[in-house]
Amino acid sequence: MIDFATQLVETIGIFGAGIFIAIESIVIPLPSEFVLLLSGFNVSIGEFQFIPLLIATTTGSLIGALVLYTIGFGISKERVNFLINRFGKYVGIKQADVDKAFKWFDRYGSWTIFFGRLFPLVRSLVSIPAGLSEMNAIKFSLLTIGGSSIFNATWITIGMQLENRWKDAEGWAKNLENVVNIGITVAAVFFIARVVIKKIRS
Repeated sequence: MIDFATQLVETIGIFGAGIFIAIESIVIPLPSEFVLLLSGFNVSIGEFQFIPLLIATTTGSLIGALVLYTIGFGISKERVNFLINRFGKYVGIKQADVDKAFKWFDRYGSWTIFFGRLFPLVRSLVSIPAGLSEMNAIKFSLLTIGGSSIFNATWITIGMQLENRWKDAEGWAKNLENVVNIGITVAAVFFIARVVIKKIRS
């Protein structure tokens, strides 16, 4: 799968990276982190430009998320569970994954869309309960863009720093992913807390 991702990005360029991220966002378990690392490497050697790349990958994230949001908007939770039980095994999705996404959304509401973008599978599946709850599409899109752009920018930047050593990340990707997710979450919570405190004081 990593070879496929590499070929796609090298053949189609930034557009290929955006397509891959869009596909991954529609619950298909693809190594999006490696695409972003490879894309970051291409930025470091001057093949890609950072801003257009970030726009392309974040657009891909939004398109994939809107597909699942639309599915959630149009069908019932029972139908979602039926589809997962029937076809989920073909794309590596379990009923427990869906239940987790619904639980997160019920507990944390719309902020799940923002923070959920940092975690595998959850970042895709949270779009379904958002659609089912008929969450405002503009708000959903803005939160998706915010969370996805932070996630994408972080991994692209890591790829830029690793340069031609980006493939070495395959061996320790899980640990790196955990560190990155924790770091982004802490930073986002800190930023939101500062904004809230500032509003309260004013």
